[in-house]
Amino acid sequence: MAKPEKRRVAAQDLHRFAAAAFGAVGLPSEDAARVAELMVEADLIGADAHGIFRLPQYIRRIRGGAVNVRPTITVDRSAAATAIVDGDNGMGHLVMAKAAETAVALASESGVGWVGVRRSNHAGPAALYAAMPVEHGMVGLYSAVASANHMAPWGGGESLLGTNPLAIGIPVGDGPPLLLDIATTVVSYGTVKNAVLQGQALPQGWMVSRQDGRPLTDPAKVKEGILLPIGGHKGSGLAIALGLLAGTLNGAVFGRDVIDFNADDTSETNTGHFIVALDIARFIDPALFAREASRHLDDLRASSPLPNAGPVRLPGDMRVVRHAERERDGVPLPVPLITQFAALAAELGIVPLT
Repeated sequence: MAKPEKRRVAAQDLHRFAAAAFGAVGLPSEDAARVAELMVEADLIGADAHGIFRLPQYIRRIRGGAVNVRPTITVDRSAAATAIVDGDNGMGHLVMAKAAETAVALASESGVGWVGVRRSNHAGPAALYAAMPVEHGMVGLYSAVASANHMAPWGGGESLLGTNPLAIGIPVGDGPPLLLDIATTVVSYGTVKNAVLQGQALPQGWMVSRQDGRPLTDPAKVKEGILLPIGGHKGSGLAIALGLLAGTLNGAVFGRDVIDFNADDTSETNTGHFIVALDIARFIDPALFAREASRHLDDLRASSPLPNAGPVRLPGDMRVVRHAERERDGVPLPVPLITQFAALAAELGIVPLT
């Protein structure tokens, strides 16, 4: 199959277009700009299935009444180091930015801040939020209940679990942070949707048919499949644990109660998340930690690769490289997505993407 055609679009043009689209459906200008900023940041770091790719879906759900465009996001500080954020069904990016800010403030006072979130929405890639405490010299830990179920519990054939992601950010002084961002499935469902948009066959090992358990690679049949967990039963178990902590613990949905935001444009999802910020200075001198962490990470990067398998890569290494490259050369977008944006611009009466 031929490689799908892509075109480069400048990040500032993507931001302008997304902000205009959100403004056209009722988001206040400041909120529209902030959501657009975080979406474009997702593209700059390479989370192609969770950035501007999601714009038509977000707009569709807003127009369907599923998302509150003028939420009152509230913070209930339940103890010295804990808080609950109620997102009032606002855009997930706005809700999680507030939650991350709260976690950092709690950690500044108490050494650690754990913030649970309820009544939110899809917020893009997990890395965005694990990185926010890192900007303050803190460790960041983030997870969420995914906005649709595409995985079965281990040994099952019914989609009752999401791709529930886990992201961990660790500052390393002046160097790039260690930033792990993983789904608990082999790939995120957004990656599957991106492949479907471009008509690409799915690699074996991503999905299996829920009818017979055989590999599913036909992009036209993804609704008949379930995503496979990372590490077999381990990924399934991790998705359950994260779902209980991000969902049930916060009064948000989990399991059979999850609303599939891919198929439902009118219902509130009550998406749950949690974010933790940890102040390194409460354990060790931050300068010493940075030196030691850099030494260990450099040692790992310099280790001998397997034959025909190098170079050695650590979580977050490509994030910095990709961000610089895409800021310089533009974000690569599939042509079918650009076509969708042209139709969206006509529907909303905004200046199309150049």
